Amino acid sequence: MSGGAAPAKAAEPQPHPPKDQLPNISYCITSPPPWPEAILLGFQHYLVMLGTTVLIPTALVPQMGGGNYMPHVLHSGRPIFDRFAVIFSVVIVWIYAHLLTVGGAYNGKPPRTQLSCRTDRAGLIDAAPWIRVPYPFQWGAPSFDAGEAFAMMMASFVALVESTGAFIAVSRYASATMLPSSILSRGVGWQGVGILFSGLFGTVNGSSVSVENAGLLALTRVGSRRVVQISAGFMIFFSILGKFGAVFASIPAPIIAALYCLFFAYVGVGGLSFLQFCNLNSFRTKFILGFSVFMGLSVAQYFNEYTAINGYGPVHTSGRWFNDIINVPFSSEAFVAGILAYFLDNTLHKKDGAIRKDRGKHWWDKFKNFKGDTRSEEFYSLPFNLNKYFPSV
Repeated sequence: MSGGAAPAKAAEPQPHPPKDQLPNISYCITSPPPWPEAILLGFQHYLVMLGTTVLIPTALVPQMGGGNYMPHVLHSGRPIFDRFAVIFSVVIVWIYAHLLTVGGAYNGKPPRTQLSCRTDRAGLIDAAPWIRVPYPFQWGAPSFDAGEAFAMMMASFVALVESTGAFIAVSRYASATMLPSSILSRGVGWQGVGILFSGLFGTVNGSSVSVENAGLLALTRVGSRRVVQISAGFMIFFSILGKFGAVFASIPAPIIAALYCLFFAYVGVGGLSFLQFCNLNSFRTKFILGFSVFMGLSVAQYFNEYTAINGYGPVHTSGRWFNDIINVPFSSEAFVAGILAYFLDNTLHKKDGAIRKDRGKHWWDKFKNFKGDTRSEEFYSLPFNLNKYFPSV
């Protein structure tokens, strides 16, 4: 053999290291973008939130009796089309739908098609007042029905489970650390206050965390708190100026639905990304993950299809309140999957010492308490010295 150094051994491929903060975020929760950009981003959040606010009452009131392709086409040195994809997409498709409406393309079409696609449906803009200030009990004195109360209690419990996931997704896409339990409780508490005000002002639907806006954080890679605050300002402003709000409410529902395909995908994968802290080579982890996801989809699908066909849920007794307690939560995929995964994860071979590491619990020990990690103060402390009145533990 000829002399010389032995050939270097090829480096073994290494798995991607887990990250308790999501990298590659342009603006995290504490780093606001420039004001012009922040205002446009806030308006984007308003458009997404408006879609939810309009779609839910549109579906409920009759029963009560009364695509991000541009970055591949247009390229720029700055991420303009990535960051403002919602505004560009909504404006282009909205104008196209309006031209079809004016041109008579929807004339003679079925009522369902006209309701979904027309931009002048039901005289929405003409009937809206210029200025209207909402006030409590504007639809009359509140009434109480025990069956409906139990149904809403269970709906609120389901919303609590789904909102918890959305809170965690928002913290992830804002490049913050894991939520301490006291911060999560604070968010749920203020959500309860929002639901109370929703009832007082008669909004038809209650208040919940907007999962779609959590997905928009991922799409824009901007998790700044300032952007969300500006979005809240747009919501208040346009809720008082009825004509302007009605113009944006005339956006055809399919446009919003198409955007939701992106947003829900981001939120769903945000939850799956936390599996990086678990041992996915463990058969225990595989079973819990696969079984809970499959049963969550299957059970909820069964309850929803049964209700759609028969007009009532699988649990159909003389007690309406009892029916609602069972049927409402089991119609939610997130609730069924979450409760089942929580039960299995806390009962299946829990006493085995190696299981705790397989579950990834050792990663979250420092985030149990507010002061367990120094970054919690930066990400989750309240402004204006409000921590004095709402302390975190």
